[in-house]
Amino acid sequence: MRTNLDNMKNQNVLVVGLGKSGIAALQAAIKLGANVSVQDSKRAEDIDPQLLTFLEGRQVTCYFGKDPEDVSGFDMLILSPGVSPELDFIKAAQAAGAEIIGELEIAYRIGRGNYIAITGTNGKTTTTTLVGEIFRKAKEKTYVVGNIGVAVISKAMSAEEDSWLVTETSSFQLETTRYFKPVVSAILNLTPDHMDRHKTMENYGKAKAKIFENQDESQYSVINYDDKACFALAESCGAKVVPFSRKEELEFGAFVKDGRIVIRNEKGELVSFCKAEELAIPGTHNLENALAAAAVTYFAGLDPAVISQAMTEFQGVEHRIEFCGQVDGVRFVNDSKGTNPDASIKAVEAIKGGIILIAGGYDKGSSFEELIGAFNGKVKHMVLLGKTAPKIKETAEKMGFTDSIIVKDMEECVKKGFELAEPGDTVLLSPACASWDMYTSFEQRGNHFKNCVHRLER
Repeated sequence: MRTNLDNMKNQNVLVVGLGKSGIAALQAAIKLGANVSVQDSKRAEDIDPQLLTFLEGRQVTCYFGKDPEDVSGFDMLILSPGVSPELDFIKAAQAAGAEIIGELEIAYRIGRGNYIAITGTNGKTTTTTLVGEIFRKAKEKTYVVGNIGVAVISKAMSAEEDSWLVTETSSFQLETTRYFKPVVSAILNLTPDHMDRHKTMENYGKAKAKIFENQDESQYSVINYDDKACFALAESCGAKVVPFSRKEELEFGAFVKDGRIVIRNEKGELVSFCKAEELAIPGTHNLENALAAAAVTYFAGLDPAVISQAMTEFQGVEHRIEFCGQVDGVRFVNDSKGTNPDASIKAVEAIKGGIILIAGGYDKGSSFEELIGAFNGKVKHMVLLGKTAPKIKETAEKMGFTDSIIVKDMEECVKKGFELAEPGDTVLLSPACASWDMYTSFEQRGNHFKNCVHRLER
């Protein structure tokens, strides 16, 4: 349901969480004439002074470091992705009649444009960026937004009817949607992540499946056929399901045939794209990302020749298996975006030669057995940091991997990794954990790693 912009005028709106999306939602709500309040777990002294000045100048009621005492007067709560809907004051507001939604939903309602929505445990950023590049190569009006770091609402209000909003969507963003309806959706994979928030894989899968909840048979949903837990979600999908597979030839969908990425369309015709070996992004997981991107853009109506060219030119994204230097024959690779064990497994599989793995960080309730089990003799040593370091070390030792050491910070990680490496080895930062115990974001963590590497190079 797309709504008239006047629908928010004089509504009592509480924006919860003042990250990028929260600030963008706040600015939009003010612009649309709502009576806006904000809540954030940070104390006032920890809030950006410029933001405080902005709030004071617009007479916004602020609840910093505390919950609102009375939530009965709010018509709507707009939650930032990191905010759990299960917080007591949010549940109380809902019980009192307030609508609980997120920034993605409000952007969809009040903005314009056509949505491409991409989710999955891993590969979202790479696939979203690639799809955005393909749309731009096709000369379409394109905004790449969402969990990738650009608030959807910041572009939705300025988008035109024929614009495309290529949107990376997390489970956190999707669980607060209600009417969100993309033209093409995609679910790349489904492995355990954010168990501290979702508690069970069933809940996690349900949150991901909201990406296609409102789609109908005139739209498409691209889903990983090889990932059985992921593809099982398709049972409840009302859109045309487009499977993609790295391993099997399909009667309909995207797959690899004779070394080429191909799509068998609804007429049974085989449409050929580039060779798999022509992709510049390494690893079998990136072949899956490319298959998904080809399917998304083809069924959105783009020219296969344009899709092929964009895929072969795409060099990947920062912080995802990103080569960032070489010292005395030792390579350094930044995979700070590897924030769960499955992502780190894919990074280990993509690297050739011996690996010194830097891992650890904020504990999202993950288990690390599969990561340790995927070393297959490639990982020579682990250098661990952060809250999960003891947990990872203990898991590794129980599984017979004893070459691990815990250090205090990233500088020591890089120095120790370099000491342990031999020429031809790779020091790989792929933490298998979020960054929140030591950094504000995975980007900040990755940039710190790269700065430490550059200091080694001098």
